[in-house]
Amino acid sequence: MDPAMQRRPDLPRPVESLAAKLNWLRAGVLGANDGIVSTSALMVGVAGAGTGIGGILTAGLAALVAGAFSMGVGEYVSVSSQRDSERAAIRRERALLDTDPEGQVDQLAHMYELRGLTPRTAHQVAVELTEHDELRSHLDVEYRLDPDDLNNPWAAAFASAAAFTLGSLVPLLAALFAPTAWMPWPIAAATLVALLVTGIVSARIGGSGKRLGTVRVLIGGTLALVGTYAIGTLFGSPVH
Repeated sequence: MDPAMQRRPDLPRPVESLAAKLNWLRAGVLGANDGIVSTSALMVGVAGAGTGIGGILTAGLAALVAGAFSMGVGEYVSVSSQRDSERAAIRRERALLDTDPEGQVDQLAHMYELRGLTPRTAHQVAVELTEHDELRSHLDVEYRLDPDDLNNPWAAAFASAAAFTLGSLVPLLAALFAPTAWMPWPIAAATLVALLVTGIVSARIGGSGKRLGTVRVLIGGTLALVGTYAIGTLFGSPVH
């Protein structure tokens, strides 16, 4: 058995499903946070070089498109690799069940013993579950894997790209509706407010302290804005 494919067998499936949903939500928040910071930092850097509003919006739109595609492709590749591993685990388990069904029952019983059942009870549970659905029972305990509910790389790619796009719209809208003479301050202000929101949401999802999580996000975003603005001011050339 591949240790990398091991899943914890100590949680019932309803809790695992909730955890999976929270992971998706957390990934969405992080994707939006990436869109906010990377797009606004680029726009602030361009504004620091003395670029007009047209150049600022062009830079922001380019950052949105490039970042969304990058996030989507990266997520697609990552989830596709994970799904390939899941399919490989299913094929291995089917082969083992075909060639050594009794040994697989003993293995399943042993895993239930490790979870606290007596040998007799563990063996009885393993036999009954195998009779009911041998493949699903083994995949559930050994890998926490549902053969009918594998990860969808296209859904993951779309979700990641969409989250990044929504985050990128924050600085773009701030630049579009704010007076040009005030640039880049409206972008920076909108960015910090948005990061404040994502920091609170991330802390709530992760169950950590809101203050600490928010401070981390704000510090990171502020450093990115200051750094790109300094680069734009010191080395940039105006683009109108």
